[in-house]
Amino acid sequence: MIFEHEIPSGSKLYFGESARIKREIEFVAAEMLENLGFEEIVTPLFSYHQHECFEDRKPLVRLNDAQNHEVTLRADSTADVVRIVTKRLGRTTESKKWFYIQPTVTFPTKEQYQIGAEILGGSFEQIVRTSSMLLEQIGAKAVMQVANIRIPHLLNEKYGISLELLKSMHIEQIIKSRLPWIEQLVKINTVADLEDLSMFPDDLKAELEKIKRATEDVTYEPLVISPRFYAKMRYYDSLTFRMFEGNSLLA
Repeated sequence: MIFEHEIPSGSKLYFGESARIKREIEFVAAEMLENLGFEEIVTPLFSYHQHECFEDRKPLVRLNDAQNHEVTLRADSTADVVRIVTKRLGRTTESKKWFYIQPTVTFPTKEQYQIGAEILGGSFEQIVRTSSMLLEQIGAKAVMQVANIRIPHLLNEKYGISLELLKSMHIEQIIKSRLPWIEQLVKINTVADLEDLSMFPDDLKAELEKIKRATEDVTYEPLVISPRFYAKMRYYDSLTFRMFEGNSLLA
């Protein structure tokens, strides 16, 4: 039996103080991003193309349009923003900097509000700087984790370490691969650990140097280097970063 006061598990209810804080965060974010030259975009809640961004389609809430074509509710904003700006708006706007403040929904009833910024053709340093400025503006004290998603793919394709093992972060099992440099790779955690990369094979060394060069221009603290980090990402194949506060993923 469902009572009148119940709401679906995973959905969001904001009222009173929580609604005020949500509104203030959105206002601060929008004002800062506009001052940095970003334009706002709000994409449709319904999408024909969300499935292209998810290898596992289970998170997608699916239904059909009037012609019986499958559509999904927006589960992620990044892919739709980039696709719409480049494929639909490309001839009508020259802007390369866009931001969005809008909800996403995933199966069965999870709702999440996203504040995001995309810089088409922008550098890694630009995106990191924008994200760190935004979190600073709203008072968040986050840890930045920098990775290169190409490294786990190389470890899998050329050195026989499975992606599932890397995803699970089982250090003991990774070290058992007996690669002569694997312990040094496991120990990399700070920018200083990237100073001497001479022990690594050329392909891995090149990808580690990308992290090194990128972080030379990043002044944010605290910053953690995670070369073994792996997650399925359809639109990131090189440098990437995440920002955490406690156990909460903020960016």
